[in-house]
Amino acid sequence: MKLIDMKVATMGHNTLVRLITDEGLEGYGEIERNSSYTKPQLLFYQQHIAGEDPTNVERVMLKIRRLGAFKPWGSAVSAIEMALWDLAGKAAGLPVHKLMGGKVRDFVRPYSTGGYAPLRDQSPEAYAEIVRGQKAYPEGFTIVKQGVGWHSGMPKEVPNFTYGEVRQGYGHLGKGLLTEQGLDHVVACIEAMAAELGDEVGLAIDCGPGWMVPDAIRLAKAVEHLNLMWLEDLITGDYSPHVTASVYREVTQATSTPIHTGEQIYLRQNFMELIEGQAVRIVGPDPMDMGGLRELKWVAEYADLHGILMAPHGGGDGVFGLAGLVQTCAAMPQNYIAFEIPQCLPTWWKDIVIGLEAYAVKNGLIEVPDKPGLGIEFIKDKAAGYLGAGDEGFFD
Repeated sequence: MKLIDMKVATMGHNTLVRLITDEGLEGYGEIERNSSYTKPQLLFYQQHIAGEDPTNVERVMLKIRRLGAFKPWGSAVSAIEMALWDLAGKAAGLPVHKLMGGKVRDFVRPYSTGGYAPLRDQSPEAYAEIVRGQKAYPEGFTIVKQGVGWHSGMPKEVPNFTYGEVRQGYGHLGKGLLTEQGLDHVVACIEAMAAELGDEVGLAIDCGPGWMVPDAIRLAKAVEHLNLMWLEDLITGDYSPHVTASVYREVTQATSTPIHTGEQIYLRQNFMELIEGQAVRIVGPDPMDMGGLRELKWVAEYADLHGILMAPHGGGDGVFGLAGLVQTCAAMPQNYIAFEIPQCLPTWWKDIVIGLEAYAVKNGLIEVPDKPGLGIEFIKDKAAGYLGAGDEGFFD
């Protein structure tokens, strides 16, 4: 079997890659939301994989992994890797988790971000209201996450929030030391959410890069009594092409609140300092940025050797990333907690994909499907209507 073509298209907010073989099999991968700029990067890699046998996944990846980097280059590498596993599974007649070593668990736990639904304001009452809604989702999520601090509207809307610079167009809203009033407000909002959820639903907090070390430690210690799942991306994370492990280590060692990061780190090698140095308690790679599904499992295994937990990031609002996460998390060691499942999937995905119903969340869990590959397929004539301008030939 040989790869004879690769096609790229935008659908919704996601960029899709379709790998085509000379035997008629095809595989799909995707890049997370707001990523149409990755089309040129994906097409760059086409010349390097043409003619290769897609079932030799690692052999193909050796040709392109070295050419990747922080997104968008690593995102493109990741999408191709996902599509290769989809193809390899179909060729073998096996689900991807079987190619990853087989299921450790029959059900995987996702956690809800709520899609970061707009708050009516930045008050503690509004934060309590938003998690009340998440707790009531029919999927029955057992963990929810919400953003505060630099990963929220607080820097703009809360008076006297920070001594630092509030700015836009650089990822999150800035960086700097918080005022006492600002830090107290963050703590009050977290306490309001925790009180609303009680001990029935775990609460994770996405903090957004921008926290200075003194504030990060103050925050982590101030919420120790709440038994949070974790504080995420305090120092680096979103939009950060570096790890800063030594700084994270200082925060981690100062508190019993679990510290989490890793969603945009590319390749397992760049997790080594975080893991070996015990710089965080939880790592959260995104398989659509870090190099793919097997890369995610490698990091999970290495983290497990060092007593560090795994809670993968799940950016995007497409379905192939969801399928890839479920298949890979099923085969992870027992340090696995849950993966992020955004609640912003456009409803039309259900109309254009066969097999999606198998990935539904019920009672807080997803039963791991056993269909070949990623287990989902496009209804091409229906899906064609959702392609972006200029992508009309994607399914040809």
